Amino acid sequence: MKAALNPQSLAWGRTENNIRALAGYAAARKAEIGRDRVFDFSIGNPSVPPPACLEEAFRAVLADTDGVTLHAYTPAPGLPSLRKAIAAQLSRRGSVPFDWRQVYVTMGASAGLAAFARAVLLPGEKVIAFAPYFMEYRVFTEAAGGELLTVPPRGDMQPDLGALEALLDEKVRLVILNSPNNPSGVVLTDETLRAAAGLLKAASERFGRPIYLLSDEPYRELIFDGRALPCAAEYYDDTVVCYSYSKSLSLPGERLGYLAVSGRAADKEAVFDAIAGAARACGYINAPSLIQRVVERCLDETADLKIYEENRDLLYRGLRRLGYDCVYPDGAFYLFVKTPEPDAVAFSERAKKHELILVPSDDFGVGGYVRLAYCVPRGMIERAMPAFAALAAEYGLK
Repeated sequence: MKAALNPQSLAWGRTENNIRALAGYAAARKAEIGRDRVFDFSIGNPSVPPPACLEEAFRAVLADTDGVTLHAYTPAPGLPSLRKAIAAQLSRRGSVPFDWRQVYVTMGASAGLAAFARAVLLPGEKVIAFAPYFMEYRVFTEAAGGELLTVPPRGDMQPDLGALEALLDEKVRLVILNSPNNPSGVVLTDETLRAAAGLLKAASERFGRPIYLLSDEPYRELIFDGRALPCAAEYYDDTVVCYSYSKSLSLPGERLGYLAVSGRAADKEAVFDAIAGAARACGYINAPSLIQRVVERCLDETADLKIYEENRDLLYRGLRRLGYDCVYPDGAFYLFVKTPEPDAVAFSERAKKHELILVPSDDFGVGGYVRLAYCVPRGMIERAMPAFAALAAEYGLK
């Protein structure tokens, strides 16, 4: 007798996230032929250690808090002291106030994205994402009963705002932006944010209800060349910030992040209540208590993120010299490389023959590129260059 299962969930379970599938392939190859012979650019796993304050904070928390309290449930939205510290930090970024009572601590950014989609979407409503986008946006949207629409990029990887305007109808409930961007590393400009905000304001007024903007910011501190990162909430009132400490503190496995509703958002209390209800429905009772206490003590610290900028320069310049066409990344730790053949999947498979593990762009909402995660040891980038050169020669690049 066959089990009666949700067919959509079954499909997602059988079609693994392609990034993780490639990371698994790379792990198997490393075990087979040796780690130094595989050039794994698949997954965005931070390669620099957490800042020293993390170890100090762990020791202090373990010493200062009795075991019963330390491991007990926290309030579902997170420790009030952590939420207050997050709201104060966000409010210092610019002119937009954030109230701690509208901050919800989550198990990483993914839990926040999934909960917010469930909080605002009714069945059949639409979400718009700017391509290229984090592939799980589609899963989170469809799991909440919504439909994901895509705004294609221009040549500079800024979104085509004419396409955004054409997609805005009465069924659009949410727009997601991610800057610095995964997978391209591009930062959305002030001009892009200002123009997009104007389109969303006009559409919200036309339809008589807000279209929410979810600003997905796990790479907020990873911005290069002395650039400043525009704050989406300063351009658009109905903004909710989604954040993760995975990258800034090199803590991806500890799963801590948050959703924060702008103090200027309409019905911000109701939006927070919807987030809380959606998190409850998803079974996200509370984020791990130990890491909440630890991160609170290190809120304004980061790992040594300068290393990623150095890796960016080494990889970008090296591939350009070999004839590859690359999108110049302003932040994050990804390089988006145009494939010398139209089929990115075929190019990725061909790269495997040189032990280069690259993620094809199709699942990111665009074709013809591969993503390279350069959050890797510098030595691996240097060792990979002959493999990239051999691959380039097969395509006649230079």
